Amino acid sequence: MVKHFLAGLLLCGCMVQLSKAQLPPKREMRAVWIATIENIDWPSRKGLSSEEQQQEFIRLLDQHQRNGMNTIVFQVRPVSDAFYASPFEPWSEYLTGVQGKPPYPYYDPLEFMVTETHKRGMEFHAWFNPYRAVANIRSSSIAPNHITRLKPQWFVTYGDKKYFDPGIPEVRSYVTEVIRDVVKRYDIDAVHFDDYFYPYRIANRDFPDRSSYRMYGKNLGLDDWRRSNVDTIIQMLNTAIKAEKPWVKFGISPFGVWRSNDKDPDGTPTRGSLTNYDDLYADVIKWQRLGWIDYLAPQLYWEFGHRLVPFGLLVNWWGNHAYGRHIYIGHAPYRIGSNASWKDPGEIPRQIQATRALSTIQGSIYYSAKCFADNALGFVDSLRNHFYRYPALRPTMPWLDNKPPEPPYFTDAFEKPEGLEIRWADDDTSNQTKQFVVYRFEDKDVINVNDPTKILSIVMQMPDPVFIDRNYIKGRKYIYIVTALDRMQNESMISDPLRVEMVNGKAKFEFEP
Repeated sequence: MVKHFLAGLLLCGCMVQLSKAQLPPKREMRAVWIATIENIDWPSRKGLSSEEQQQEFIRLLDQHQRNGMNTIVFQVRPVSDAFYASPFEPWSEYLTGVQGKPPYPYYDPLEFMVTETHKRGMEFHAWFNPYRAVANIRSSSIAPNHITRLKPQWFVTYGDKKYFDPGIPEVRSYVTEVIRDVVKRYDIDAVHFDDYFYPYRIANRDFPDRSSYRMYGKNLGLDDWRRSNVDTIIQMLNTAIKAEKPWVKFGISPFGVWRSNDKDPDGTPTRGSLTNYDDLYADVIKWQRLGWIDYLAPQLYWEFGHRLVPFGLLVNWWGNHAYGRHIYIGHAPYRIGSNASWKDPGEIPRQIQATRALSTIQGSIYYSAKCFADNALGFVDSLRNHFYRYPALRPTMPWLDNKPPEPPYFTDAFEKPEGLEIRWADDDTSNQTKQFVVYRFEDKDVINVNDPTKILSIVMQMPDPVFIDRNYIKGRKYIYIVTALDRMQNESMISDPLRVEMVNGKAKFEFEP
């Protein structure tokens, strides 16, 4: 207890310094990865009943909503399997313990999870692994209709895993159709890839794709051909996603180093690390620069002052390579307590501070969901009580949609024992409005809806919108404002104000119906 108390004091001191320097942003990506491979985050083990799976997911959602998150990044396809009813691939073994066996009693986990996530006003980013097909060739459950059995010529074995060969054109078409199907049938908000394209290198063993290189390599060198293969599927996927639903985002979470400057003058002065460009054959900066993707979330899983790959250097480098698209920083709470640097309760707070200081970076994603459970070194407290104390709208993507919905207007207000009930309406007939933002100001305040500390709540669209201000103090003068948000978080003009005054001991409400 003494250890946690001292850590808390250190953390509070850090928070005081940060609060003097920085107001919270009104718009910020605040996301968490939920990994399913090997049951890392969900479900907690194979073979849970459908109800147990659902209750676990709801507890995760509620926990991370309390932590201030506004987005869930969920792994729906870890090894060419499915956490949804797929016409292409079998049910994941991480659900029932047997690949191909559906949940019992039957339900569609993805449909359930998207619905529950949206109920809480959060986005759902569907996370796919494009090329990993078998997690362990000795122990994984493989269904008779798994694609490795149906099309064995598409696969290579590397280490203890099987991978699609990215150099085969039919592979790229197949993966694209798998993802197109999910975009078409489910109400996801984004397609998300992590850092696995060509796999991480195994010492003294080259990836065994010489056969497809001889067939399709043309006049390119091997490395350039591999990069071209990955470029091609990224272009194909961007086209397919936007053709189905133009509002669905496409994001990549690459390894934290693009390239070192001993090989490219635009790279980072880092050493001793593999890179996206030279080892995973993923030229992620090219995709960002050419607008093939909507965001990058580099995995900066190192600390400030790291001898070879320091966080501070890398966060600034990525911030300088946004090219008008979004950058979110991947943080590593799973490393808390792992060494001397990560035993400092101020490490991640300083990382968030550095991220927020860069105008070209729009937020953070944390790996992974289970790392929040024990509040190591007060990490969760720092989010709930300081960094994410106030709600945040997600950043807009004007290249996808920049048309805001119609503004709402107040219709009524009532004092009730539990607080002030306020009601409003809108003239939206196109179903564009998805949420409302309720602001409250004191009588003497300047009306500034760019100040997130004035946000009372973000309320889901409903037939007769209503909100109860449970912190309403009878006798005080308040001004309320409400705005509308569409699914891309474009915000409407503000409503006419609702003013609360006291006249002869009774509350008087002034608004224009």
